[in-house]
Amino acid sequence: MEARAVAKYVPVSARKVRQVIDLIRGERVDEALAILKFTPKAARGPVEKVVKSALVNAGRDSKVNVDRLYVAQAYVNAGSSLKRFIPRAMGRATQILKRSSHITVVLKEREEGEGRK
Repeated sequence: MEARAVAKYVPVSARKVRQVIDLIRGERVDEALAILKFTPKAARGPVEKVVKSALVNAGRDSKVNVDRLYVAQAYVNAGSSLKRFIPRAMGRATQILKRSSHITVVLKEREEGEGRK
């Protein structure tokens, strides 16, 4: 059994989100949420929201034991970038890229006797 949740066009760069995602990959869901709660990164909020959404998606199936769920896959892809300009010296302008990302979290149920990999 697997549950998946995707957040698209999150206004945080993929590089910043990857730092947070790497902390929770392979962890049990309750441990992952505890880690996210105390992580002092800006990307913590959107990642926490996606993990909770995947947990709710898994809870819809009555055959799933929510206590045995773990973060099987968690990855981030770069989304579109908003292009903005800022004025600079001597009448020039510099381009600013406001990056976004797509966050995907997949939860799976750990089998009996299967430890953390």
